[in-house]
Amino acid sequence: MPTPPAARLLITGSLAVTAALTLTSCGSSGSGSDGSAPSGDRTHTVGTAMGNVKVPVAPKRVVVLDTAELDSALTLGVKPVGATHTGTESGYLSYLPKEKVEGIEDVGEMMTPNLEAIAALKPDLILTSKIRHGDKYDELTKIAPTVMTENTGYPWKENFQVHANALGKVPAAEKVIAGYDAHVGEVTEAIGGKEKAAATEVNMVRFVEGADIRIYGRRNYIATILADVGLGRPAIVDKAKDGFSYDVSPEKIDQADADVVFHSTYGDAKKSKETQTVGSGLWKNMAAVKDGKVFPVEDELWIQGIGYTAADRILDELRADLTK
Repeated sequence: MPTPPAARLLITGSLAVTAALTLTSCGSSGSGSDGSAPSGDRTHTVGTAMGNVKVPVAPKRVVVLDTAELDSALTLGVKPVGATHTGTESGYLSYLPKEKVEGIEDVGEMMTPNLEAIAALKPDLILTSKIRHGDKYDELTKIAPTVMTENTGYPWKENFQVHANALGKVPAAEKVIAGYDAHVGEVTEAIGGKEKAAATEVNMVRFVEGADIRIYGRRNYIATILADVGLGRPAIVDKAKDGFSYDVSPEKIDQADADVVFHSTYGDAKKSKETQTVGSGLWKNMAAVKDGKVFPVEDELWIQGIGYTAADRILDELRADLTK
């Protein structure tokens, strides 16, 4: 899914790891803003991009309005009653296990959720971000307590902890994070250790229908995973606007060269210029191509997922490709 220009802005005042995991105040009795939570249910307060919000201690009917929130909920063992879909043919992102998304009600396209469909599900919690749906906050809060993070993408780890707090799944989140950290260490060792990882420069290229080709910088979801593994990045990534991406035309694709190049496509291969680019002499003459170190990857997983379930799958693919 193409990231809107506004989404390239970095989150300001990100919650620290420990703070995010402890943003819980003692329970009080009450209900959701529309009375959807049963009377007498305990609530706790979650710090959000829109201020403090009281949510049920253990929400039962959760609606998520973006891919990151869906990944977070499912990672933490919470099956939402409703979720938006992206522009993918499959609706929900294909890396998510079918049995985990089966039965989740589709409440519209991600940027234009159907508020009536959301209200009909009688949720007791809504999860999204200000960058996506800040303009709909007042309407959403009339349906149920709404927890918004500031942004999506780069601050995904901090956002996950906000989601965990809102879902009443802080202990489960701690286990997920510890598991991810252990997995990262295993991948780093598998590819030769920290020194070899740092000496291996990796680029992520995305072909986007209706836009220029993106060479991803250091401030986005996939970049954080590459950094966690300790992989090097070529100097070109530091030209990325706001750290997000450095955009080039097919005639400048050779600037994406590195020791290893991963690439994904959003939309039609021809309309995204993928077909034209990978068939060009500039592409074929890149060192990574000649060395057999160019790997196509699934856009839904590497770019759109934005969560720990996606990250663990990406780590497995990194290990497999970098040890070939």
